[in-house]
Amino acid sequence: MSDQHINSYRRRFLGGAGALAALTVAPGLLLNVVKAKPAAEAVSNTTRWGLLIDANKCGEGCNDCVTGCNEEHGLKEIHGPATDAQWIRSVTVRDTSTQHVTHLPMMCQHCESAPCVDVCPTGASFKREDGIVLVDKHTCIGCRYCMMACPYKARSFVHEHLTEQKPVAPRGIGTVESCTMCVHRVDKNGENTVTACAEACTHDAILFGDLNNPESDISKRLEKEGGTRIRADLGLNPGVRYQGI
Repeated sequence: MSDQHINSYRRRFLGGAGALAALTVAPGLLLNVVKAKPAAEAVSNTTRWGLLIDANKCGEGCNDCVTGCNEEHGLKEIHGPATDAQWIRSVTVRDTSTQHVTHLPMMCQHCESAPCVDVCPTGASFKREDGIVLVDKHTCIGCRYCMMACPYKARSFVHEHLTEQKPVAPRGIGTVESCTMCVHRVDKNGENTVTACAEACTHDAILFGDLNNPESDISKRLEKEGGTRIRADLGLNPGVRYQGI
């Protein structure tokens, strides 16, 4: 597939005026694709969307953020956990030297230098100018190179035919998917966005905002309290930052 065709598909996925279009992913399969942003309002690299997660507030066994994400995007078990999508999952980390246990949510880290984007042979995995990493389901060939390249194990593969999909989260058998940072909310609400995981969190542990704006709540908190990048040694500069780890 030529670069021209790939870019055309990307524009079809991201552009438009808010209407829905039915497009063919595979023979006999149609997906509703959300037109995320009006063409007159192109995303810009002056903004870098990110999340700040305070693991100190995450309790053992709490899955509020997972449930919120699943409900927002229509994710559910098909024939059991083996085929269940995991756009966000709860992780338990134990420090072997102190035995201290930390609970935290793990999702796509929306890396500035995203390995999934680098290895994708069709350009289906791509990073928007505002830092959000997405998968174009119409150019994804299901090779799963991105899944192998992701150091955070943040991507899922769709093994089963899906029903009752939501327009804000187009999905399809034989494609890879992951956290979209609620891009449909971002493109509608901008700085006023509250992601589904943050909205569902009863412990106020997740904060969304513009990492490039020094006046945003997320930037002010990071300046005051600091934050940690998971696997910072890889030099990927993820857009998800953590406290308490």
